[in-house]
Amino acid sequence: MRRLLIILSIIILTAFQSQGQSSRIPVMDAADKIIKLYPNPANSYIVIDLQKDIKKGFTFQVYNVLGKKMYESQKLAEKITLDLIEFNRGVYIYHLINQSGKVIEYGKFQVSH
Repeated sequence: MRRLLIILSIIILTAFQSQGQSSRIPVMDAADKIIKLYPNPANSYIVIDLQKDIKKGFTFQVYNVLGKKMYESQKLAEKITLDLIEFNRGVYIYHLINQSGKVIEYGKFQVSH
């Protein structure tokens, strides 16, 4: 009986935990994406294409996996070429932030030089 209670408790906790996690992760369709980055993985540069009309006040930021801000731009063009000479080999995370400070899109890319 005690084993049955433990097994049921684990099942219930797992169900609640997975249900809570799935509601926090936004699902974005490829058609909804604002930013397209290429090439990925990158060696010396990466091109950032903004797919939709971005108004003034938006900010694009890049962080390394330790949380150090590696790049930030508030002057966004339709196409940005980011030189990766100061980036070490590894994975980087980008954020597109609107005027109110909310992250409206994020993703990652890899530097392999």
